[in-house]
Amino acid sequence: MRIRSWFKKNWKEIAIDLILFGFVVGLIITASVLLWISTLEIPDLSSFEERRVLQSTKIYDRTGDVLLYDLHQDVKRTIIPFEEMSRHIKNATIAIEDDQFYNHIGIDIRAIIRAAVSNFTAGDLLGGQGGSTITQQVIKNSILDREKRLTRKVKEAILAIRIEQILEKDEILEIYLNESPYGGTIYGVEEASRSFFNKSARDLTLAEAAYLAAIPQAPTYFSPYGNNRDALDKRQQLVLDRMRLNGFITIEEYEAAVVEEVEFETQAVTGIRAPHFVMYVVEQLAETYGEEAMAEQGFRVITTLDWELQEAAERIVAQKAASNTERFNASNASLVATDPKTGDLLVMVGSRDYFSDEVDGNFNVALSARQPGSSIKPFVYASAFSKGYLPNTIVFDVQTQFSPQCEPDSTSSESPCYAPNNYNHEFVGPISMRNALAQSLNIPAVKALYLAGVNDTLKLASDMGLTTLDDPDRYGLTLVLGGGEVRLLDMTYGYSVFANEGVRAEPRSILKVEDSKGNVVDETTVVTNRVLDKNVALMMSDVLSDNVARTPLWGASSLINFPNRDVAAKSGSTNNLRDAWIMGYTPNLAVGSWVGNNDNSAMGGGLSGLITTPMWREFMDFALEKIPEENFGQPQINTTGVKPIIRGEYIDASLLIDSLVNNPDNEGEAPTLNIGSIYNNIHSILHYVNKDDPQGGYPANPSSDQQYENWEYGVQKWNEETFGVLVSAEEEIEEGDQKPERSLRR
Repeated sequence: MRIRSWFKKNWKEIAIDLILFGFVVGLIITASVLLWISTLEIPDLSSFEERRVLQSTKIYDRTGDVLLYDLHQDVKRTIIPFEEMSRHIKNATIAIEDDQFYNHIGIDIRAIIRAAVSNFTAGDLLGGQGGSTITQQVIKNSILDREKRLTRKVKEAILAIRIEQILEKDEILEIYLNESPYGGTIYGVEEASRSFFNKSARDLTLAEAAYLAAIPQAPTYFSPYGNNRDALDKRQQLVLDRMRLNGFITIEEYEAAVVEEVEFETQAVTGIRAPHFVMYVVEQLAETYGEEAMAEQGFRVITTLDWELQEAAERIVAQKAASNTERFNASNASLVATDPKTGDLLVMVGSRDYFSDEVDGNFNVALSARQPGSSIKPFVYASAFSKGYLPNTIVFDVQTQFSPQCEPDSTSSESPCYAPNNYNHEFVGPISMRNALAQSLNIPAVKALYLAGVNDTLKLASDMGLTTLDDPDRYGLTLVLGGGEVRLLDMTYGYSVFANEGVRAEPRSILKVEDSKGNVVDETTVVTNRVLDKNVALMMSDVLSDNVARTPLWGASSLINFPNRDVAAKSGSTNNLRDAWIMGYTPNLAVGSWVGNNDNSAMGGGLSGLITTPMWREFMDFALEKIPEENFGQPQINTTGVKPIIRGEYIDASLLIDSLVNNPDNEGEAPTLNIGSIYNNIHSILHYVNKDDPQGGYPANPSSDQQYENWEYGVQKWNEETFGVLVSAEEEIEEGDQKPERSLRR
């Protein structure tokens, strides 16, 4: 009680003491900060007009001898007066970069606090959201080193306040617009306007100005010539929204700009080799080190590119694509090659000609999501093999309705029904998974996907590197016929897993990064992990390199047959021939190729193999001359104790023995075959297996499987058409001999 009373009497004194203590601490902290600031070396503003010399990033091939690109060797900057800049580019820039530009003193305290909170939440106190005003960015671009340090940010703020006392706001904005980077060698709004739209900055439309204002935040990522055009479009929309919100434009101007079709000029880049690959690497560098470091640190980047292979690939793709345009209405093509053991990206040809405006050449098709057609099938069969099915396993290639909601005899594929056809509209009956995959038959592939499970197949595909099949709810059994969308780059890395016996080497395109003094900034290592059972991978390579198995489709002496080398291959095409693929590999090289039209229009005049294979084969022949010969290992396939249909027998051999040898009616007579016994025991695979454990016990109730009735209908129809006449003849003989009918149905 005494203590409580004492606090009641002295609370005012305690409060005063605390306030005084806080004031003293605040003075000490403030004095310390001011003392620290006084020790900082602040550059003299008289040197403001002296631009820093850029130490450009240089990108080399894997040897370090072939210069692929010097990012800033031909920096373009055209200075124009403020009055010659469109009002739209001024307002658009202010709206997206610093909407309080005309109100602050060089720094925006609210923006700094907002950015600090955001960066603290993200765990990045020096990066992330900037909070810099346009004035601060002018200082940063013109005077200070751009390393991420607190001292630099303090200097930046001090100089921003000082320069606001020297220059008018319009002068500061003029400097910013003349200095801002717009990607590659393009600096300043005038150079950007002429490069992107072939017009002066004074003539920019509102929609064009919004695009330009959207770029400087991340010039590489938001480049109109890169593969993030959707992101650029969204940011342009954000610019327009903020201009409308700030009252810089009317609602009529806003609505007109939103619907305006903006066309960018063809990218003009000189002195660049392997341009699609280089731009792919530049995006990675920008993401890792930042745009500023790339412009100033003088990085020397050693990549994984094999220039000799790349040069040959560019020549071959250009020649074959030109021929395909005339013969098959296929205007574009792409080719990727990787090293399965290291994950090195050796070749990337993103289109037939990077500089062509006929096919939007700077667009990298290798990074574009397209439908893979049958080239996705090996991932499905690999998933099935992982569960215990074998290349020998029998599935029936017969007309099948796969929707349990539709009658078994329905041939409709209109929702909710699904009854796909083979490419030749013919069915072969019982067939092994080996032959079904090698001959690219659709019905067995859909059955293989059902047996493997859609979710398990998607998980395996993701583990193997297919990054775009990320929505299991979107796909059903159509996945195996190319219902999803994948990237050529990812597909090539996926096939690399088969080549590397189930081990995935993480993709890499950069071997080493050095600074301007030769110090190693970063050096990558080979990172691998097993994502597929070795024996399953060997099974797949064995199937895809089996020339006998694929002969009914390709012929014995096709372009995918290499008599003296182990080469696996699989083609694929989509409905209406919008995309044509061929994927192939040896143990130490994986090569994928795509042919089609960027606008997804249909090709014509030939099978997909005729369109894609010549290009792929010519490159393979060239590459295999350079690469040491290696052979695929042999898979271990043990069929002892395995169910007949899993080991490759749709007719149980024991039934033949039972019918021929153990038939009591044959005593003293030559054995006779009981056709009825065989006929009555032909069923779909679902009659004999639990689909998720095919080598386990027989299902207690096969008909409980939702697909059983429909699959069984197609099999029994084939059974009747094939053996029905023989069974009828046998029954007539038995009736004449008055022998009782027997059945060995199990």
